[in-house]
Amino acid sequence: MKFAVRYYSKTGHTTKLAKAIADAVGVEAKTVDVPLEEDVDILFLGSAVYATALDSNVKQFIDSINVNVGKVVSFSSAAILSGTYKQVKAACEKKGIAVADEEFFCKGQFKMIAKGRPNAQDEADAAAFAKKFL
Repeated sequence: MKFAVRYYSKTGHTTKLAKAIADAVGVEAKTVDVPLEEDVDILFLGSAVYATALDSNVKQFIDSINVNVGKVVSFSSAAILSGTYKQVKAACEKKGIAVADEEFFCKGQFKMIAKGRPNAQDEADAAAFAKKFL
């Protein structure tokens, strides 16, 4: 199977998760600024909740996909809300891209909420989640 990892992060929280997932599946984590250049079976797509919405950079990345993607697997972090799964799924489905039924989500620090997250255990959990797709 061919994997790719793309993510967007303002704070570095999603970057930590992306790197853990990429290491687990043997690829390099890249930001959504780097387009997919070849077909992939699984695209791990990382984002976070910013002002209750999926960031426009992630939306633009999804809109720009012009290769075959077997399935998107969403991962995200947020301090208060429960992730971006529904928004990622809606954006992908508009492009005709399937989305896995499950996502990886963990808390992400915002000011004093969820202090220190994602932590090493969250990263290990993200890696274990990714390995289920091998």
